Amino acid sequence: MSANSKSVIEKATTMLERGLGGTGGLGDSESRSGVSPPKAAVQGVPYEVEQHNLRACVVYRKMSSNVLEYKGVLSGGHTDWVTSISCPSRSDMNTVISASRDKKIMIWEVYRDEVEGEVGIAKKSLTGHSQTIQDVTMSFDGLFALSGSWDNTLRLWDLVKAQTVRVFNGHTSDVYSVDFSPDNRHIISGSRDKTIKLWNTLSECKRTVNNAHNDWVSCVRFSPNPHEHVFVSGGWDRVVKVWELATCNLKFNLSGHEGTVSTTSISPDGSLCASGGKDGIARLWDMKDGNSLHLLEAGSAINALCFSPCNYWLCVATDKVIKIWNLENKNVLAEIASEKPKKIGLPWCISLCWNQEGNTLFAGSTDGNIYVYQVNKNYNYIAS
Repeated sequence: MSANSKSVIEKATTMLERGLGGTGGLGDSESRSGVSPPKAAVQGVPYEVEQHNLRACVVYRKMSSNVLEYKGVLSGGHTDWVTSISCPSRSDMNTVISASRDKKIMIWEVYRDEVEGEVGIAKKSLTGHSQTIQDVTMSFDGLFALSGSWDNTLRLWDLVKAQTVRVFNGHTSDVYSVDFSPDNRHIISGSRDKTIKLWNTLSECKRTVNNAHNDWVSCVRFSPNPHEHVFVSGGWDRVVKVWELATCNLKFNLSGHEGTVSTTSISPDGSLCASGGKDGIARLWDMKDGNSLHLLEAGSAINALCFSPCNYWLCVATDKVIKIWNLENKNVLAEIASEKPKKIGLPWCISLCWNQEGNTLFAGSTDGNIYVYQVNKNYNYIAS
């Protein structure tokens, strides 16, 4: 290794350790899954849900023009399924990153204003993984990224220099999900080997939870609230689990799903966990006591879900459509379907991410594109 390469690695590691920095469905129902959590506080609205253990009764409607509008597509970067998308927590950054089954991570520049009808452009491609990249997430300062792959490894990337900083070895099977802690000092990973691993940024494994689930660990997520030192995991054993960060001891088992759990997300203030999977039901859980708060019928298998960072909304990607729920009244605000007929047997959208401002939604598809939707500037939030 050259002196320059060593310098880059040492500098990147130091930045992360000082806290200067800050995760798509597995795809088909017989394959693999995960999603990126929002990392911002709600504007004066705590994430509280009435404790009614009832299925939502709503009238579904197609793309609501007064809520979201189609802005465009980020294309030309990936040649296979877009498995994961992540946005920076800094509102002054216009970068989005994505991971794919094509073994690449793409760095996109997203235009804040339309440029001749375009919404953004692929700027850099990061390569190094030898198999599908299942999950990717940005550090909280937007300068680094973490990825997990079917090649059994994690990689830490310097997004400025577009190169690998660290390779994390230790899992004995596919790495399905990865995440940074809010202070960037800890990293977690979940794998097909049924383990959860806790790492530092030097790629040293500090703890391993063996048999964390009775089947594959499909997703892991830290609470974005820096005062809540917990993380959650979801597995093919149909269970969501809440863990203490310091000890990796189990805090709660969240049971109720009747199928594989593919994706989890924690609300920006850390009070709620949402989970979804093969049973087509998005479940809302109380992170303080583990109680089941509400069930939302999605209609088909759920591949990804995420909370809005600025509105009291939950966005869910199913095999057929994207749905956005207003969590205050449990109504569906919008339902987005692909204009192009999807291939038989394949889901359409498998990854989701809101930008920091909560006004732009990125949806990763099995066609290799990222579809971009914007909250209508004239939308009446109060009326919803």
